[in-house]
Amino acid sequence: MVTVGLTFISALVGWSATAALTAYAQRRPGIAAIAWLIAALGITVGLSAAVIGVLFDFGGPTFRLFHLGVSLIGPVYMAWGAFEYAVRAPNARFTSRLFLSVFTIVPLAVLSIDRISGRLGSSFPPLAEHYDLIPRALVNGAQVFAVVLLVTALVVVARRGLHGPGRTDLVVLGLLVLATLLSAIVGRTGLEAVGPLLMLGAVSSLWGAAALAAKPRRDVYDDDDYYDDEYDDVDDEFDEPQEEPVRRKRRNADPYDDLYGGAPAAASPSSKLRGVITIYTLAEGQGDGFDRLANAVVGEVSAREPDTMLFASHTVPSAPLQRIVYAIYRDELAQEEHEQQPHMLEFARRLPAHVVATNVIELSLSDAAANEGLAAMLMPR
Repeated sequence: MVTVGLTFISALVGWSATAALTAYAQRRPGIAAIAWLIAALGITVGLSAAVIGVLFDFGGPTFRLFHLGVSLIGPVYMAWGAFEYAVRAPNARFTSRLFLSVFTIVPLAVLSIDRISGRLGSSFPPLAEHYDLIPRALVNGAQVFAVVLLVTALVVVARRGLHGPGRTDLVVLGLLVLATLLSAIVGRTGLEAVGPLLMLGAVSSLWGAAALAAKPRRDVYDDDDYYDDEYDDVDDEFDEPQEEPVRRKRRNADPYDDLYGGAPAAASPSSKLRGVITIYTLAEGQGDGFDRLANAVVGEVSAREPDTMLFASHTVPSAPLQRIVYAIYRDELAQEEHEQQPHMLEFARRLPAHVVATNVIELSLSDAAANEGLAAMLMPR
């Protein structure tokens, strides 16, 4: 009865997790969320079949449903969701989807029709004891594929750095690794009464990973609160009359009066202007996230950088995955000051999550004429 109770609880938690992941996928649609939803549904259907199996002994249908969910669909789609969550390279994603189709369709067909040998009891049946060589080899190959996806995702996140969102991403991947490992172990060994307990841990880990994955992306790009937590210390510093290193350089970099007894002839203001055009190519589905990030940065530049005369982000109607950021600085030192600001460093750190390619064009404006109202309209201060 302990096994029956634990299996029933695992299935109940599985259905709850499936409902929660359905809500996550509807609220923030994405490939990773859909993959985790498929994994949760597969595991939950397998556990629901296991409830019948532990009550009345496993039969052919319940055995097949159990292993399709626990040994195949669950591990493969949890790992693939982790890969989609961590990796932004389009070529890598496309390759993973090709292999995913292979390691889903073929094993699914074989496990559904291949003969089952041996006597089935009321405990979780190990896959290897009742399937022949070909089904076992296909499941082994699918689980190796899952391991490769998880390792790749972990390496990508580790290379990005483990500060801020990177730490959250690592926790998400850690939970997914745990869930995948537990599910694969139960499918391979059964483990009697311990099996349902491990599946409860697997479902809970998947649920927790999906919840964490949804939370930081929502909070990070909230228009009102994006910089409130990230830059509390910086705000405190700006409350006091402190000088930035570049501003100090600007004020101390005028020895002309002391050396030559007078100021140099005034140069045309436009001859000092510096401009930068940056063209970003976004990853699929990352337009809204980039726009919220860019809007937050524009607000920070407007509030904190008087020598950045214009900083604006533009969409391209004919190219939905492109964004153009245009900046005009008072002079070279203003550009240097801009690039050293905390909000710009943070912006640069977060870009890889949204961008697959960047082209930068630097301009030295030899002459220019502009209506001051235009700059005020594009970047109000």
